[in-house]
Amino acid sequence: MMQWTGEAIHKHVASHVGKFERTTLCVAYAQAGRPQMQMLPCMVNPKHKHTSLRRASLAFAGLALLTSAADHAIAAGARTKPSVESRSGGNPIMAIVSLRKQRITVYDADGWIWRATISSGQKARAMPAGILSVLQKRNEQNSNLCLAWSGIALHGGRPPGSPPSSGCVRTSFASAARLFDATRLGMRVIVTPRDAAPIEIAHPKLLPSNSEASALAAAGAAKAVETASKAYEARLAAVTASREAARLMMPVRVVENLRRRAERELVTAEATLAFAISAEAKAQAEDAKTKALEKLDELQAQWVAAKADLQPKLDAVAAARGAAASAEVMRVAAARAAQEAARDLEPISMFISRKTQRIYVRQAFHPIWERPVTILDADRPMGTHVFTAMERTNGDTGMRWSAVTLDDGQPRAGLVASQGRARGRKGQAIEPISTDPDSAKTALDRIVIPQDTLDRIAGMLLPRSSLIISDEELSAETAKDTGFVVVLSSERQSGIRSR
Repeated sequence: MMQWTGEAIHKHVASHVGKFERTTLCVAYAQAGRPQMQMLPCMVNPKHKHTSLRRASLAFAGLALLTSAADHAIAAGARTKPSVESRSGGNPIMAIVSLRKQRITVYDADGWIWRATISSGQKARAMPAGILSVLQKRNEQNSNLCLAWSGIALHGGRPPGSPPSSGCVRTSFASAARLFDATRLGMRVIVTPRDAAPIEIAHPKLLPSNSEASALAAAGAAKAVETASKAYEARLAAVTASREAARLMMPVRVVENLRRRAERELVTAEATLAFAISAEAKAQAEDAKTKALEKLDELQAQWVAAKADLQPKLDAVAAARGAAASAEVMRVAAARAAQEAARDLEPISMFISRKTQRIYVRQAFHPIWERPVTILDADRPMGTHVFTAMERTNGDTGMRWSAVTLDDGQPRAGLVASQGRARGRKGQAIEPISTDPDSAKTALDRIVIPQDTLDRIAGMLLPRSSLIISDEELSAETAKDTGFVVVLSSERQSGIRSR
């Protein structure tokens, strides 16, 4: 069957209808399920406007049937209307994508704040189930949130329910724009094969907040601002002194020019006197020489006075330039220290792999350090869990943590029953399955972390920091300028680079 493109539809309709309104063309394109088609400019004849519109409607009705027959998947998917739920909340901390539910849910420190339907990858380019993070934001590409450098992204597009995207998460343009504006780099995106929701959790290995780091960073930032202000004032003082010195340099240069002229006049008078023959000529030459000497003495006195006035200004310029140079050195040092302090305020990400029995730490997408850990009963699986520091408590001395467990896709009695009931209530809102706290705590209990490592972690923990525990090792996607990328080995991975 013929593939109807935007240009083909336009030519076909134009041959039967002629000139008609642009708005009608846009509506017909949307009805045909082709949002990528261009809005081609058309003219309207006022005398035949209604007749043309009726003809256009009939033509597009036929074309809609042809298009529906050619692409039944679009027509069937279009019956699923995208839905969005939201409530007032704070800044997003994580997003959970349910592949089974085809829904994304965004959470702040107090719970979910936004839900929307999505479309995930095709079988050939399946969206991988695992743990990702926002690496880059590209507003010019449909509010694109890049999740992996191999091309995995969360972006706007055709309404959910139409053919799935290629290895990405696609939501409506409005939902993608809202998510783009609200999120920041590094936000955790958890892609679950079934469904999951975070729960609050407490455990000795989930350490309290480091409020001291925040105070040091704030002090560093204040010092950077102060030194930058001082450096600016020093540069301004140097410029002012230079301008004042330049102003006083002008009289000196004028006197120097006049003095050189007087010196030339003196030389001329002396030469005239040497070659004078008559008494009258000698008298005139003597008079010219005397005047030249007097003028030269006067200009010399003026030059000395001008130089005396200028010298303090020249000294001030030298001092001001030296002070400006010193202030600039201090400004650069303070700015570097402030940047390091600001980097220390970035949340850390930790990953513990049962396979490698190591803990890896990253901050602002850069590896910081790694250490060995001990996994008790290391041959027994632990599952994949994500623990997130939500917010400070107890006057900044404590920390609230949440836990999300990623189901590995293997059947479980309670989960299978829940899914069976869900299939019987198609179209109704179904709450995500909460994380089992015992499973998450058991995973933490099996990890033995050296005390010096715990102390170092405690000194770096801030809100939005996270700890990932998994049987898996890191994906090859975990590279330069990324967070930790973990892919469940039991799920399709065609949408991501092979580990």
